[in-house]
Amino acid sequence: MPSVTDDATRLSPARVRLALLALALGGFAIGATEFVAMGLLPNLAADLLPGLYASSPDAANAQVGWLISAYALGVVVGAPTIAAAAARWPRKQLLLVLLACFTLATIASALLPTFGLVLVARFVAALPHGAYFGIASLVAAELMGPGKRARGVAIVLSGLTIANVIGVPSITWLGQVAGWRVAYIAVAALFAVTFVAVIVAVPFQAGNPGATMRNELRAFGRLQVWFALLIGAVGFGGLFAVYTYVAPLVIEVTALPALAVPLVLVVVGLGMTVGNFAGGVFADRSVRRSMYSFFGVMLAALLLLAFSAQHLAGLLVGVFLVGASAAALSPTIQTRLMDVAHDSQSIAAALNHSALNLGNALGAFLGGIVIAGGLGYLAPIWVGFGLSVVGLALAVVTFAIDRSRRKRGQHVPYGTSLIAVVGTD
Repeated sequence: MPSVTDDATRLSPARVRLALLALALGGFAIGATEFVAMGLLPNLAADLLPGLYASSPDAANAQVGWLISAYALGVVVGAPTIAAAAARWPRKQLLLVLLACFTLATIASALLPTFGLVLVARFVAALPHGAYFGIASLVAAELMGPGKRARGVAIVLSGLTIANVIGVPSITWLGQVAGWRVAYIAVAALFAVTFVAVIVAVPFQAGNPGATMRNELRAFGRLQVWFALLIGAVGFGGLFAVYTYVAPLVIEVTALPALAVPLVLVVVGLGMTVGNFAGGVFADRSVRRSMYSFFGVMLAALLLLAFSAQHLAGLLVGVFLVGASAAALSPTIQTRLMDVAHDSQSIAAALNHSALNLGNALGAFLGGIVIAGGLGYLAPIWVGFGLSVVGLALAVVTFAIDRSRRKRGQHVPYGTSLIAVVGTD
């Protein structure tokens, strides 16, 4: 029987590009559903919590931030569960099931009447998130071929980053003009279009016939997997502590009108798009150097933003660099997880998004605490800086463990992303 890779090599370059575009379109829709709430935070607060918003807009904005945390926690729960349970499914069919779930849950988010029900809908809408990116990344890696794995991951993630250039600002503007519920209906339409695109463009790929939930869950018995997850969860909090509250930052700190929020989101998205592709290229060369470099850029960017967000130039340069460095870390951490998980590839590909969305939840939660405590809208930037410092420290520790093993005779090549370590880590 021919392998998946053999089947992929028989595809024409045009068909491969079309399939990658369909997978990236799914990332675009996911980026829209995940991030559009951040630009519409005051609109959501005013509509879903009108009494609290009238008496204390800061408290209402902080509480509506729970919608972002609920989505992030849904990713954390759904990614390993679905990826482990469905590792044997044909990959195209699994992608279609996940896209159908996205569509229905996003429609529910738009139509449900109360804050509590919308909170539940956002959690449910997030359940397919990590599994989609994980399976789509595996499909893209096969389509790209040997030596281009991180770049395949970056292509899928490019949909998410491009969403922050085009989709999120456009849908944010639509939500400001027509209401946040209309914005979520537009996001649901994106998922429906992606469903059709995957049917048409993505070739059949078998699942892993030897995969079992028990084998996939063995990844959790490896110390280096936990380090990679912690790096993503804690380090990425630096981005989300800022991004969650970007709307009030723009309006209250930089003193720009609300209509400037979509334009600032475009700048963030441009940074994410540039950083995502840079991360894919650098991670294919060296995961370690890529991780150290982009954590350094993130820390510098957060300091710049903390001291200059009152000025338009400082705000724009700061959010661009924060977005770029964080997005560059995403394919880097994804590749690291796939390296250290060994045979548990389906769950490893999905776990990256659990980790990053733990960072989303953590950044949003801690940012909301300091805002609700009266420390102002610059305070979440310092929360993000602290989280990123911890993420960098964890990266130093995990690669120190690799060096220790190499000295004991276990081969850990740094020039590539492949880490051949035996045992349970």
